Amino acid sequence: MLAAIMFTDMVGYTALMQEDEAKAKKNRDRHRKILKTYIYEFNGEILQYYGDGTLIIFKSAIEAVDCAVQIQMELQKEPKIPLRIGIHTGDIVCDDEGVFGDSVNVASRIENLAVSGSVLITGKVFDDIKNHNRFSTESLGTFDLKNVKKPIEVYAIINEGLFVPSAKDIKSRQKYKLKSIAILPFVNISADPENEYFSDGITEELLNALARVEGLQVTARTSSFAFKGKNIDIKQIGIQLGAKSILEGSVRKAGNKVRITAQLINTADGYHVWSETFDRQLDDIFQVQDEIARKIINKLREKLTLESEKIAIVKSPTHNIEAYNTYLIGLFHSYKWTIEDTEIAIKEFNKAIDLEPDFALPYNGLSHSYIYLGASGKKPIKSVLPLAKEYALKAIKLDNMAAESHAALARVYFYLDWNWDKVYQLAEKAISINPSYSGAYLIKALCFNVNGKFKEAILSMRKSVELDPLFVPGHYAFAVILACSGRYKEASEQLGKLFEISPHFPDALYLQGLVYHLLGDDEKAMVILYKAQKIPEYFAFAYSLLGGLHANMRQIDKAKQYLEKLLTEKESLQGQQVLFHISYLYAALDQPDLMFQYLNKSVDAKDNYVLYILGYPIFNKYYSDSRFNEILKRIGISQ
Repeated sequence: MLAAIMFTDMVGYTALMQEDEAKAKKNRDRHRKILKTYIYEFNGEILQYYGDGTLIIFKSAIEAVDCAVQIQMELQKEPKIPLRIGIHTGDIVCDDEGVFGDSVNVASRIENLAVSGSVLITGKVFDDIKNHNRFSTESLGTFDLKNVKKPIEVYAIINEGLFVPSAKDIKSRQKYKLKSIAILPFVNISADPENEYFSDGITEELLNALARVEGLQVTARTSSFAFKGKNIDIKQIGIQLGAKSILEGSVRKAGNKVRITAQLINTADGYHVWSETFDRQLDDIFQVQDEIARKIINKLREKLTLESEKIAIVKSPTHNIEAYNTYLIGLFHSYKWTIEDTEIAIKEFNKAIDLEPDFALPYNGLSHSYIYLGASGKKPIKSVLPLAKEYALKAIKLDNMAAESHAALARVYFYLDWNWDKVYQLAEKAISINPSYSGAYLIKALCFNVNGKFKEAILSMRKSVELDPLFVPGHYAFAVILACSGRYKEASEQLGKLFEISPHFPDALYLQGLVYHLLGDDEKAMVILYKAQKIPEYFAFAYSLLGGLHANMRQIDKAKQYLEKLLTEKESLQGQQVLFHISYLYAALDQPDLMFQYLNKSVDAKDNYVLYILGYPIFNKYYSDSRFNEILKRIGISQ
């Protein structure tokens, strides 16, 4: 729902508690009494007390500001109570566990910027009250807020009796400062268009190097490469990626010579902060990448740290340039995400290993390629994930400081071994190496989700999406986690964001149908699923969900027809996790014996969907059945 969100906080309360506990509690009681008086007068609602502060919502921004002014005026009377107030408007979601939404975070950050006796508001609140003469305001400037992508303009209410901080006062309270950058694909301007793999490789190495720099947030490859070949204004790219700076450039490769041109651009105004051209021999490619990275860091120097000025940011992964070149060709094909290109990538990675057996990156490439083939259902999990595990372990043995290798091994433990402790440990290791590696946050979120730790899953998934805002599977995974946690409306909204990026992402169509069903709109769910069932790769999903809908509507004969389709076609539907879908339909038809039979078969087959069993309400009524606990034990989940 749309609301005006107010945070209040008593300044110096903790210190006063240590000096004079009785006085501190007396001030807190007076603070709360005055809050209740005025909040109810202006139709507000106190959602939460937290020590010396409160979270309050109002139906309108005007009522929120009116209330804030009255509270501050009252608290200026003796005994004075130092209070700061921040207000923002936006969408929020309330449930039994609290209130959620990006708008709550923004309001909290605004309150943190405020000082005693002040009322600070965002630009959105200002737009709502600017035509009301009883309010006077002053802009304090635009500020970067923690976990808020875009800078926020902050205003102070300057009515008589209120303290008005200066912009300098506010900036002194900004303890958090994070630089953010996106690296667009360097353009291949070589005579041979086939050298595109090389320019992409240069981009990838720079991205990985800068991602390891403390204090610098780097947009993930998937989102940055979404702008490849597109002529889009730098400011717009900065907004979409949440990046304050953009690095772009070009690569010309001819024989053993390379010319790299790079420029760093401020997304707020399009100003070119730095540009330079580097002419080098191919043998010096890692040195020039390191040089570019260092120049960028020097331009963004404030609060960015390197462990040592003498340590190379871009380390040479091999001295065999032919092996490196071959690896880049494999990497180029692996990012096309098709069976044909993945098979080409595997061949090139193996060639690179033949040329240099101790070169870690091709092993990492092989691991990710086999994970893709298994996790996407292109190949049986049990046939390819052991290979993925073998290559990930080899990559880590050769280079323990590659975040991608630890994340790859985490994914193997997730999809093959169901070893949740290992998944979490490896994801954390990857994040410690590269805090901007979105894939590590994603696999950690899925691990939390499987184990029913939905709050932790949502926090980790938010970070993943923030780092890779245009990665469609990331948005899908976020919607899955929100649905599993019972936050169906938010899941539907997340799918809306996904469809803006990729209108025909098939998995999302089925999930949207399921979410509509969970929201109680079976008619809308049916319309979507009837359209979606035309995609052959997703027949099993369609049959189970449509059958479940008909069962929910007590159209048992139609539900059984879909069950019969699953049973008779299960051999041809291998790879679509058909065993789990059959168990889902048996649950919908209230046949627990057969449901448990197929759930166990699904566990035997390592079906991914069975991992999310705690997120499917259709199984809730079986929680007390000992057979359900046995399924959870087999998955490795403890309740």
